[in-house]
Amino acid sequence: MNMTRDKNEIKILAPCGILGYGYPRQSFFKGMAQGPDAIVVDAGSTDAGPHKLGAGTAIVSRHACKKDLSLMITEGARAGIPVIIGSAGGSGGQVHVKWTWDIIQEILRENHLQKIRTAIIWADISKEVVSRRQAEGQVEPLGAGVRELTDKRLEETTGIVAQMGHEPVVKALEEGYQLIICGRAYDPSPFAAVAIYHGLPAAYGYHAGKILECAALCAVPGTTKDCMLGTIRKDGFTIMPLSGERQCTALSVAAHTFYEKDHPYVLHGPGTVLNLENCSFHENGDGSVSVTGSRIEETEKYYIKLEGARLAAYRTFVVAGVRDLLFISRIEEIEEAAKRQVETYYSDIPKEEYTIHFMNYGINAVMGELEPLKENLPHEVGIVFEVLARTQETADVVCGSLRSSLLHYGYEGRKATAGNLAFPFAPSDISFGPVYEFSVYHLMEVKDGLEQFPIEDVTLQMSDKAGK
Repeated sequence: MNMTRDKNEIKILAPCGILGYGYPRQSFFKGMAQGPDAIVVDAGSTDAGPHKLGAGTAIVSRHACKKDLSLMITEGARAGIPVIIGSAGGSGGQVHVKWTWDIIQEILRENHLQKIRTAIIWADISKEVVSRRQAEGQVEPLGAGVRELTDKRLEETTGIVAQMGHEPVVKALEEGYQLIICGRAYDPSPFAAVAIYHGLPAAYGYHAGKILECAALCAVPGTTKDCMLGTIRKDGFTIMPLSGERQCTALSVAAHTFYEKDHPYVLHGPGTVLNLENCSFHENGDGSVSVTGSRIEETEKYYIKLEGARLAAYRTFVVAGVRDLLFISRIEEIEEAAKRQVETYYSDIPKEEYTIHFMNYGINAVMGELEPLKENLPHEVGIVFEVLARTQETADVVCGSLRSSLLHYGYEGRKATAGNLAFPFAPSDISFGPVYEFSVYHLMEVKDGLEQFPIEDVTLQMSDKAGK
């Protein structure tokens, strides 16, 4: 590492929890007044499931993304600091990155900033590479519930991305890029890269990044729609809200440290294991919290997480309400009877070609069989029922029949025949379209953190096109 870059501390401005969620201008400029060394924003997540990855669509609208980026890019250029985007477009695949790059090109041209040195770090992994590595025993499922990656499932996968660690982002910073657009990235990695680039401990870079990638979600009151400032030092880091409406407490920052982990204090990342068992959280009296004691170790083998999705079915669903206590008291029985009616009438459609699901909101739709208050029946229930089928036509046909069966089912004690369901929308049956599932949710062994993540110079002054 070039030691002339080493600093005793650096500051990172995190505008919002997901690029496009929005943030207050006054909070952003308060953060800029602190003299940050970088603006870093996470743009992606798998929280909403595999649809965005499989369908090649963004998490947020184009308008929202451009609104957020315009201020970051113009002010970052004015301050002469890098702007780094993690998991561009939401899922970080080629289509998502190009969508983001198209927006950024507009911003650069509109503000006469074409000279800004810009890099894309691609995170796409070819099926051929995955197939070869799997044959070599270097691909394994991420968890016991992940299905086997067969040749058929791999072929049906629309595209595969891998979560990059800090290494390619550090390399891009070393090469002098001021605007770095990352494909799929491990959420804390772009934040950690700034700290590591400046010679600060990876442990504090990654732990601070774990918190900053959600922006003000660790504050009280928490939100992903406000700015935070992280100050990383050799002996720890500090998280500070940039709005007078919020403050951090030791509890709120510690609680967010536990967020999205399968272990209370161990966090696995690309080539690393972050251990937070001995962390201390100290309130500074000004709404900020300082953290010490984070530790990190490199793993013996370097694994990157692969994500891919395949088209699994087509969905049609209905939203309805019920306010008959007799119906509510027998709701599962009535639903099952309506389902049997549909299966009997459409016996010409093989059962394996579709599935029916009921979600009874107000009873057990959220927790299912784990619901402890299932017997405490409410006075009204919202029902969402869906049909997943091999074709949209089959989903529409079966769902329409299910809706009419449930609407008019004559249960014992019913006092009126006008209908059992109240529909808030017309038409009641909503043809959703394709449904995706994760077909690749695996770890793949690589030689190091740079192997699968090429950096491409797309500076407008040099070229108006992103290659690949």
